[in-house]
Amino acid sequence: MITISEHTGVVAVNLFRVEPEQQQHVIDFLVENRYRSMKHPGCLSVSIHKGLDGDRVINYVQWRSWEEFETASVDPEFLAVRKQAAELGLFDSHFYEVVFTSEAQSLDLLRE
Repeated sequence: MITISEHTGVVAVNLFRVEPEQQQHVIDFLVENRYRSMKHPGCLSVSIHKGLDGDRVINYVQWRSWEEFETASVDPEFLAVRKQAAELGLFDSHFYEVVFTSEAQSLDLLRE
C-alpha cells in the first residue's frame, strides 16, 4: 500500500504538458517503464495521475532518500527512460520533501 507520510524521503514530481490526443500515450509509456525506477533499492512507489483537462500527466515517485535516487540516476537504463520521457511533452521535474499530511477521518472529531 502506498503511504505518504511526513519526513520520509523525497518525492519526485514530474509534470508533463501534452496535447490531449497524446495524454494516454504518455500514461502508457510511464506505466510500461515504471520498473526502471522500481527495481532500484530506495524506490518506494510510482503513481501516475491523469489530468482531467486532458493536457497534463503527473508522475509522482517516492524515494526513501536523495542518495538512493542519485544512485539510481547513474544507471544507463534509468537515464535512457528518463530522457525518452522528457521527449514526450513539455517536461518539468522537481523534488520535494513531505512536511505535512492530514487524513479526512481525523477531521471527523472536529465535525462532531
